[in-house]
Amino acid sequence: MAVDWREVRWDFWFGLLSLVLLLVGIYLAGNWVYRVLMDEQQVPLDAIVLQGELVYTSSDEVRDALVAGEVGSFFGADMTTLKARVEALPWIYSAAVRKEWPGRLRIFLVEQVPLAIWNDDALVNRDGEVFSGRVEQVEDWLPHLYGPPADIDEVMRQYLRIDELLQLNGYRIDELSVTERFSVSVGLEGGITLHLGREARLQRIQRFIDLHERLQRADDRDIDYVDLRYDTGVAVGWREE
Repeated sequence: MAVDWREVRWDFWFGLLSLVLLLVGIYLAGNWVYRVLMDEQQVPLDAIVLQGELVYTSSDEVRDALVAGEVGSFFGADMTTLKARVEALPWIYSAAVRKEWPGRLRIFLVEQVPLAIWNDDALVNRDGEVFSGRVEQVEDWLPHLYGPPADIDEVMRQYLRIDELLQLNGYRIDELSVTERFSVSVGLEGGITLHLGREARLQRIQRFIDLHERLQRADDRDIDYVDLRYDTGVAVGWREE
């Protein structure tokens, strides 16, 4: 049986051309759909819903942070990038960002909770992390912590240990400072300064607590400082009228 090879070749090339045209059509259609989905004008993010208790951060600040760079469409917006922009705000501790069809961005915000004022111009949170919220915005009383910037972890460790012992005995820290050689001084609410040095700080705090009432009875003047950097005994400075 004779085979017409020319007819076979035409069928092959026609089939191949059809396949190529089909693939090109799929590519062009897919590319068009992709461009539509990525187009901010076609599929915009046009609503923002904020959740969380905000005290120091306004909704305008959050919105401005989001649009500080390219946002993208509903499908094209990068949640990691938008989350990073919001969390870069001074008072934002964490942010959870998600999309909701058809064009909504829902953001749950957690603000920083300041524990203390750090070196007069910054704040430190309950995790011992320094953040750049404005000190003057804080209305509640906060203790002042001082120390070398690189030693915030050690300053926080000393503060938490000493504060716990003092609070148990009715005292409150107004300020605490740690020198570069890790010598600690504590200023109490009421004006008494305790010099604790570099060793046995909790034992020295306890010595002050045990002696405080006797020291007050010993002189009519107010106590200015108590130097506890001695193995036995203390040195007391009195505040002149």
